[in-house]
Amino acid sequence: MNRVFSFLKPYRLPAGLALTLMLVELAVELAQPLIIARMIDQGILQKDMGVIWLWGGVLLAMSIFAFAAGVTNSFLASKVSQGFAYDLRSSLFKKVQSFSFSNLDDFQTSSLITRVTNDVNTIQMTVFMSLRIMLRAPLLVIGGTVMALFVNAKLALILVIAIPVLIFFLLWVLKTGGVMFRAVQERLDKVNGVMKENLAGMRIIKAFLNSRYEIQRFTSATEDLRKRTTTVLRLIEMTMPILYFVMNAGIIAILWFGAGEVSSGGAKVGEVVAIVNYSLRITAAISMFSFIIMAFSRTRASSQRVSEVLETEPHLHDLPSSSRSPEVTDGSVEFQNVTFFYPGSETPVLKKVSFTAEKGSTTAIMGATGSGKSTLFQLIPRLYDATEGEVFLDGEEAGQYRLQNLREQIGYVPQESILFTGTVKDNIAWGKPAASMEEIIQAAKDAQIHDTIESLPKGYDTVVGQKGVNLSGGQKQRLSIARALIRKPAILLLDDSTSALDLKTEGRLLKALGTYSCTTFLITQKISTAAASDQILILDDGELLEHGPHEELLRTSDIYRRIWQSQMKGERIHETL
Repeated sequence: MNRVFSFLKPYRLPAGLALTLMLVELAVELAQPLIIARMIDQGILQKDMGVIWLWGGVLLAMSIFAFAAGVTNSFLASKVSQGFAYDLRSSLFKKVQSFSFSNLDDFQTSSLITRVTNDVNTIQMTVFMSLRIMLRAPLLVIGGTVMALFVNAKLALILVIAIPVLIFFLLWVLKTGGVMFRAVQERLDKVNGVMKENLAGMRIIKAFLNSRYEIQRFTSATEDLRKRTTTVLRLIEMTMPILYFVMNAGIIAILWFGAGEVSSGGAKVGEVVAIVNYSLRITAAISMFSFIIMAFSRTRASSQRVSEVLETEPHLHDLPSSSRSPEVTDGSVEFQNVTFFYPGSETPVLKKVSFTAEKGSTTAIMGATGSGKSTLFQLIPRLYDATEGEVFLDGEEAGQYRLQNLREQIGYVPQESILFTGTVKDNIAWGKPAASMEEIIQAAKDAQIHDTIESLPKGYDTVVGQKGVNLSGGQKQRLSIARALIRKPAILLLDDSTSALDLKTEGRLLKALGTYSCTTFLITQKISTAAASDQILILDDGELLEHGPHEELLRTSDIYRRIWQSQMKGERIHETL
């Protein structure tokens, strides 16, 4: 929690002023019973209107002053809480942006969304309420007890006995509620996860008529959340009857013993009234404790969840020696006995892979699903680091490059084409924010998407829906390729990025790529595409079985020859149809 609330440091001055004004309100509230006692003993009982008017005027002036302090306190509390939440949310987002892929594997996407939104909102509200009223309640209990002792110590002993018992009870509820609210937030993560999956996969759900199953899955998650929430709220709500019972019993005892003290001359009527007044104010303050406990229990759970993200160190970072490393210029790539395990896995995804891709060459990677093709790609821009062996770029170990320098020289097109809400122009320029319109158009032409863009209602200013929902698979792939090409990278990685393109369009694209002075890697299942490459890598279950140019593999590799014959036979059958 200390990590989270350290974000309050820049707001110490307004927060301190807000607390000071809250103390002013509290002081006025604690002084009022004393003034009322004087009005009773010296004014009403003595029938002295001068005293009544005097203390009545004092009460009015103090009330106006407290009202002004309260309004200013609300403004400052709002300013502090909003600024605190903004800084915390921004820091969380920046932290997530610094995560490596292995860090992201530790957190579910829905959980990160909940932490940045719901958990931060919970903490923000607690900060605001703490500066406004939450701290006032316990201080009123303490201050009211002290003032009651000052008025009449004998009668106030009843409060001194009752209040500590209640405080220990409330601390137990706070501790138990914190654990339970953490479980509630985890169930909320699950609900958000189901919702996110459904929104992302709505088309396939409709196509397979699986809405009923998904409704049941969502209902199960929300029912679990409901049960957990009900359990913790039941614990919190049971505190109220106990609090009221103990405090009302104390007030009855004060009235009972106070009447005897007044009769014997041990206490004045005004003193009894003042202590009862303090007791009522303490009871009202304690009645807020169920809300305070619930808020702090939620905040404690949320703070722990937010702290987990803030305190997570990125698994990938720049090495101390990387500051002296130049940028990648040639784009040559070499793998030397590279083995890779995903974090937490005991099965290697790549096993002692070795090959060299010369500057400006094109390397095609083929293999069955799960053979390690995409993983091999991810080691080049250091999205993961090799577990064993070394990856060299321009003859330097990949770790010797600063991550920014390394990735700025790499154009990466993932298997799933990811586009962002915005215009077509914005999505292409996302690869190079400072790109000119001429560069954007040229990249689109090379990606074979320019004519399609021109035919859109607003051309390059056409708005792309979320994840490119209003574009076809081939259009999304070509926009993703244009986004990579606009960087004029030294290394271009195409992860099965032409699967939705017809052979003619793919041929024009590959010809355009030949004009770029970059080292190209492409994952493909098309033998015609692989055959045009300088070398072909054939992976199976993480092992590099064969590698070399097309003609050589046809002569020396039985595996490659079978793939070639199979696909060529399929193409001949297709042509006869």
